[in-house]
Amino acid sequence: MAAEFIVHSKVWIEDGQGNAVFGAGRYAILEAVERLRSLQAAAKELKMSYRAVWCRIKVSEECLGQALVVRDGRGSKLTPFAHELMTAFLDMERRVRREADAAFADHTLNMLK
Repeated sequence: MAAEFIVHSKVWIEDGQGNAVFGAGRYAILEAVERLRSLQAAAKELKMSYRAVWCRIKVSEECLGQALVVRDGRGSKLTPFAHELMTAFLDMERRVRREADAAFADHTLNMLK
């Protein structure tokens, strides 16, 4: 029985000094904040401290120069920029995955059979 192989890739955005600005983890935080309308609830669901969630959001906001989350009454909501960033990130991730799959199929997969 021949083994089946797949290629994996991970995409994230760094600043010029190599610090993570946005990736799957930050995406998960924003998605949870959007759905739960609360940083505290998002932190709890993600099994992170409130401080860790807040700090990651703040670091991203400072690097990007734009707010991602704003207060909304007693909760929080995402800014339009955060929604655009999330959409663009998912698109980039899909494109990288497609390209990696194609390159793997074209150049590497036959070696492994």
